[in-house]
Amino acid sequence: MAGDGDQAAAFSQLMQAAQDGDRRAYATLLQAITPYLRAQVRRYLRNPADVEDVVQEILLTVHRVRQTYDPARPFMPWLVAIARRRVVDRLRSKGRLDAREVVVAPDDETFTMAAANTEAEPPDHEALRAAVAKLPQGQRLAVELLKFQDLSLREASEKSGMTVGALKVAAHRAYKALRAALGGKAEADDERG
Repeated sequence: MAGDGDQAAAFSQLMQAAQDGDRRAYATLLQAITPYLRAQVRRYLRNPADVEDVVQEILLTVHRVRQTYDPARPFMPWLVAIARRRVVDRLRSKGRLDAREVVVAPDDETFTMAAANTEAEPPDHEALRAAVAKLPQGQRLAVELLKFQDLSLREASEKSGMTVGALKVAAHRAYKALRAALGGKAEADDERG
């Protein structure tokens, strides 16, 4: 027990030095108290992630209120009071969450629209390439510049020699034609399947 008293006195001296502006003493203090805090928090919390979170919260609280420590008083009761408050805060928070929340397995998630509950089919790149190849030259160029090369309207306009307005019209018509071509394929697949 004499070792504990020596350790507590050392912590108190480090805190006093930290209050006087000694950064090295403050860093030494925080490193020295962390294993002690971790052991104390483990007495109440079993999840290692929760333990580390609470230890961090305690260290942050010590940092925020370090000027309130009275060097004339023992350091350990001051530290233990802070640690207990953070542990109680975590236990209360965990209790509230456990009382209100029901854990739902991801497989049980459903959406109101039936289509949202089915997995999307992988894109048919071959069909898209074929549909784009069938577009008129201006529409195909608009799709290639705006979608495949991801150019802005102004950049695509400069590269193609088309006005921005003409490019927008060509792109709109191309998207409409692609929607019709690819939608028709999907409907045909549905009829076969």
